Amino acid sequence: MSGSDLPRDTCSNDTPSLGGHPPLWMHPKPESTRTHQFKEHINKKFNIKLDDYDGLYRWSVGNPACFWEEVWIFTGIRASVPPQFSQAFDESAAMFPRPEFFRGARLNFAENLLFPTCTIDEDSLAVIAATEASREYVSWKELRERVRKCAASMRALGVSEGDRVAGFLANHANTLIAMLSAASLGALWTGVSPDTGVHAVLERLVQIEPKLLFADNAVIYNSKVHYTNEKVSQIVQKLIGLKCVVIFDTVKDHQTNLNDLEVPGGRAWGYGDFVALGDPKQKLEFAQLEPDHPVYILYSSGTTGIHGAIGTLIQHKKEHDIQCDIRPGDRLFYFTTCTWMMWHWLVSGLAVGATIILYDGSPFKPLDEEGKGELAMPCLVDALGVTHFGTSAKYLSILEQQNIMPRPKLPLSKLRAIYSTGSVLAPSTFQYVYRAFGPDINLGSITGGTDIISLFGAPSQISPVYTGEIQVRGLGMAVEVWDYEGKNITDTGEPGDLVCTKPFPCQPVCFWGANGESTYRKSYFERFSGVWHHGDFVKLNPNTGGLVMLGRSDGILKPAGVRFGSAEIYNVLLQHFPEEVADALCIGRRRQTDLDETVVLFLKMVDGYQFSPSLAKNIQTKIRTELSARHVPSMIDECPEIPHTTNGKK
Repeated sequence: MSGSDLPRDTCSNDTPSLGGHPPLWMHPKPESTRTHQFKEHINKKFNIKLDDYDGLYRWSVGNPACFWEEVWIFTGIRASVPPQFSQAFDESAAMFPRPEFFRGARLNFAENLLFPTCTIDEDSLAVIAATEASREYVSWKELRERVRKCAASMRALGVSEGDRVAGFLANHANTLIAMLSAASLGALWTGVSPDTGVHAVLERLVQIEPKLLFADNAVIYNSKVHYTNEKVSQIVQKLIGLKCVVIFDTVKDHQTNLNDLEVPGGRAWGYGDFVALGDPKQKLEFAQLEPDHPVYILYSSGTTGIHGAIGTLIQHKKEHDIQCDIRPGDRLFYFTTCTWMMWHWLVSGLAVGATIILYDGSPFKPLDEEGKGELAMPCLVDALGVTHFGTSAKYLSILEQQNIMPRPKLPLSKLRAIYSTGSVLAPSTFQYVYRAFGPDINLGSITGGTDIISLFGAPSQISPVYTGEIQVRGLGMAVEVWDYEGKNITDTGEPGDLVCTKPFPCQPVCFWGANGESTYRKSYFERFSGVWHHGDFVKLNPNTGGLVMLGRSDGILKPAGVRFGSAEIYNVLLQHFPEEVADALCIGRRRQTDLDETVVLFLKMVDGYQFSPSLAKNIQTKIRTELSARHVPSMIDECPEIPHTTNGKK
């Protein structure tokens, strides 16, 4: 079906759905949106007539090099050496190895976030950092100055291009400042949330050998203080090459005894002393680097992906600016930890001039006068004038189950969009959002992954929202649905594997480690040779162009929207229960009536050892301690055997 075969979007909610059901939402003035403006920019420049999103999408995947050039120009990328706009990348190149994008350009990721190309008043707000009990307001001017000081101190300690800087940190302004400082120098940033167990932290950090580690002295969640001293002490003992650990006084009335933090080959600093190390006359400078210079290290189901500057930046600017219509002065809030890729998506909002909201704490605190916290997040959204609010499908389903109705209790007068990801958003929850938050909200159910640090399925401001459907495939992302034989069944409406058939800039630059290249290939290009296989089971509605998520076609677990591999569970069993457990199988169970996935752990016992509820409880406790509460199986039971393939895979 071509773009011209689809009717043009209108702003009337009375328009009949192409799928037989009326849309839940359509933009009242689609011609005023950045999506429409980009479409008209393409029409004018290339003397073509794209009528609607479908036409624009098909042009973008049919002309990918040209498309990405136009995204650079339209969204505004800051570069000391711009690319030669003859071709953004070689369209004849295979997806693996990943082709270079914008060869010859020189830029810095942090500079693009701190100095967006749009007009910004330096005294206006760049960041609002909120907790269950406090607010911190940071202007653009202050943010730049705090990054200058932090970067100067990093430089004084010898941090330079290619070094790794890690954060064992909650989601607050200092985390953002540490990341931007590292990126300004060309160092690679990786973040892990303080609720993660030591075992899981070390699995991530030992392999990358960070030179510098930032950590919180404590964090507050659900009104309780959780101290990090013991965890940090254990972590730093295992990090070879660590020169310095820097402690933020995140919880002001708790002081960390730095003498107790023994850093082999280095030392511990309080943040106040650390920032005093830098040259006070040092200017805020940005290393001008190749477009694919690494900026982030992210961990996804056993893999360690390296994400480059231009891929992350241009993809996020496309999504924020063109797909979501986030503009300078808008307020973007995504409820996330700094481990999840959505934190990285959130902070890139600075690059379009948005004010970003960083929240650390429970989504159900503080309590209202009746002792309830169900409206905590909507109250925060309303109080801070949030325009674009993102969360997990699980959170929205909890509100739905409790029949929480933010409107008319709260005006939510600034709110224009709600984004949902992490797990499948149930059709009933689509209906609930429009009852609870009002009919004028763009409900963007979105899908992508840590692996691509962005989206395959995205919002559109010139397309309707239909119950149970992700609005559109993201521009420039050649997403198709293939059956198990590798046949393209996209336009049939049949379910199959989500694949991407053409290169895109936010593919990982590489995977970490000596076997990174083979791991990269096996992770995404082994199922269908030369084509990105994402592991999601989906179908596309040929009448609407919307994606319907049906689960996963691989074995990755994602309870409550948290993605992890079963190997993390097996590692804990192997380390702590070798005398009791001979083998195990961890799976995700989802029934038609379930809103979320249930993690089930089956155990094959060592001969002579009896399975018991107390053993199951001990395993759950150890998994919670070593990994996180999100990893804990809801059900643990015994089974006589564990099935394996001929090559040893469970």
